[in-house]
Amino acid sequence: MIMKYMSVLLVGALLAPVSVLAEGHGGEMSDANMEILKEKVKADKKLLIAGNMELTDAEAKKFWPLYDSYQAELKGLNERLGRTIMTYAKGYEEGKGHITEEMAKQLLGDYLAVEETETTLRRTYADKIGKVLPATKTARYLQMESKIRALLRFELAQQIPLVY
Repeated sequence: MIMKYMSVLLVGALLAPVSVLAEGHGGEMSDANMEILKEKVKADKKLLIAGNMELTDAEAKKFWPLYDSYQAELKGLNERLGRTIMTYAKGYEEGKGHITEEMAKQLLGDYLAVEETETTLRRTYADKIGKVLPATKTARYLQMESKIRALLRFELAQQIPLVY
């Protein structure tokens, strides 16, 4: 139950900045409000993870630094994906619902590069976390990350028009 509630909250908070960016108008959200939202999302996600991991004190001491490192690297990936989405949004708007073949190739390459990097990153952190947690807890953590990211991707997919 907590997972479902927090996932909805988290996805909603994660998508607010994307919706503002995708509009191309800059939105009404100030930079200060955006930073507050980002910090709330980080805190809510960490609370969700903590509430479901059932870590011992010894496990927590080793897990949370890895979690923070992974989140920092995911932030960079999210920023790369955001730039790709913004490029598409700009091209889509300028092309009145269409983009060029050249832009489509560039966007496809950028998107696939993000996906490949994310897979490599997930594998790297699965190995690192697997050295400090039992396999069941490592799998649980990666499962929660996967669910959160799948929800985010689903919401993004609903908002981003098909390429024409």
